Amino acid sequence: MEKRLMLFIFSLSVLLFGCSTVNDTLETRSSLVRTSNPNPIAVNNKDEKLVGDIKETALSIDGIYDVAVIKGEAKDCLVAFKVHHLERFRMKKIEKQLTKELQKQFKDLSFTVSSDFKIFLESVRLNEKVEKENLSKEKKEKRLQEIIKLSREKT
Repeated sequence: MEKRLMLFIFSLSVLLFGCSTVNDTLETRSSLVRTSNPNPIAVNNKDEKLVGDIKETALSIDGIYDVAVIKGEAKDCLVAFKVHHLERFRMKKIEKQLTKELQKQFKDLSFTVSSDFKIFLESVRLNEKVEKENLSKEKKEKRLQEIIKLSREKT
């Protein structure tokens, strides 16, 4: 009986500690189940208005309720979004419509558009890091490129 109890306690502790995320704040963890409305990030401060316009354009698409935008040093721009639950059946159509609208309005940028929760979560994490720490342009750009590379991986 004692061995079973010890095995149960060990299994429970492994489960609890193994599934916890150490570096995530409460806001990061809850960003997937509620609207987090992260501020758009521009690696260059001169692009602040541009990223705001990109976010407004993305939010104007029917079905999208939360958007994370990160604009890189050059032409790279990541747009991660979440759709309402019943709109998930039209996810690819919404993604295609968003990409088309962004390319039409902002011709000189190269967009990476993703509806993947992992990409959205990584964008929110970068946003929190930018707000808490004064990250250099190089670190922001490096993390943006890592997220873009992650979004292009096929599962």
